[in-house]
Amino acid sequence: MPSPVPALPAAAPDSAIPRRIAHLDMDAFFASVELLHYPELRGQPVVVGGRSADRPQRLADGSFRFARLRDYVGRGVITTSTYEARALGVFSAMGMMKAAALAPDAILLPANFEAYRDYSRRFKAAVRTIAPEIEDRGIDEIYIDLSRHEEDSLTLARRLKAAVHQATGLSCSIGIAPNKLLAKICSDLDKPDGITLLGMADIPSRIWPLAAKKINGIGPKASEKLARLGIHSVGELAAAAPELLVEHFGRSTGLWLHRAAHGLDDRPLTTRREPKSLSRESTFERDLHARQDRAELSEIFTDLCRRVADDLQRQGYVARTIGIKLRYADFRSVTRDLTLNAPTADPRTIRKAAGECLKRVPLEQRLRLLGVRASTLLPREEHDARREAVQGQLPL
Repeated sequence: MPSPVPALPAAAPDSAIPRRIAHLDMDAFFASVELLHYPELRGQPVVVGGRSADRPQRLADGSFRFARLRDYVGRGVITTSTYEARALGVFSAMGMMKAAALAPDAILLPANFEAYRDYSRRFKAAVRTIAPEIEDRGIDEIYIDLSRHEEDSLTLARRLKAAVHQATGLSCSIGIAPNKLLAKICSDLDKPDGITLLGMADIPSRIWPLAAKKINGIGPKASEKLARLGIHSVGELAAAAPELLVEHFGRSTGLWLHRAAHGLDDRPLTTRREPKSLSRESTFERDLHARQDRAELSEIFTDLCRRVADDLQRQGYVARTIGIKLRYADFRSVTRDLTLNAPTADPRTIRKAAGECLKRVPLEQRLRLLGVRASTLLPREEHDARREAVQGQLPL
């Protein structure tokens, strides 16, 4: 445990209300979604990241034959794994062949990102019904500002977990602390299905014994550099002289390391991000053929374009690029894009552009998915202002 160091000044709060920030992290998210579809695999080591050829094969009796990790040959990496597989040393981003040596009997499943995005939308929508101020950090994690809620932290955490489970059937872990840095660390302390509440007074007992790399932002290279300085735990980092850290990491990073080790973080929640694209997809109940099922596909295609246009108009954007996505019956995917002369949110213009994209892809095979995407987005107000400015410069 480090020797006492002078207290560091906290950042001035924006208001007199104490900050209460939650970090919600879904438990083994991709793997957990797969277990909803294959409940017979619960309790077994399961790895997600296989190829389409690794899809479960339905047998005559209705059961499934699952691929095993030992049968994998290739250079792929693991997307995620269940906690049972992690207990065997198999983690995300590990090479498949290395994982096969550690857990040859683990079940291997291909990733299904359409399902993961669907469940991601569900759990975030459920959280917003209780606490609408969230910062989206990716497909399986969010920060939540609970500062203005009157309920105690434990009650709020339980309500959030119950809402997520009701909406998805999945579990999550929640850490609640005075800032984002501590909340992120906390959500990982009692996984899976955990709740961790932490105040600044708890830092010496709960945070300082942890490895320094538990601080989000300290990666492998920084960890190695700290280890060469004899710093392995957060507590040792907290006890290190700021001058030492500045000398070896530079002023900005060195001072950040010192503050982070003391649990100081004044970053606000970013509750709104400008989207990079908006898209709509449809996975068919049966594979469709471009010619034999032309009328049905045309209706679906037009509806997707209309829904993309509705999304743009509702969220106040126009798009400069329109694209399509096709997935064939063999699970191969292709995309095509077209850049327009002028941004649009008009469904007819989007349908015409998407139709031009469709002419540039082979349509001999049956299709299992069709999607339409709008990208290179611009806020409509900004677009209208630019157009008015240009028109104002035109000679009468």
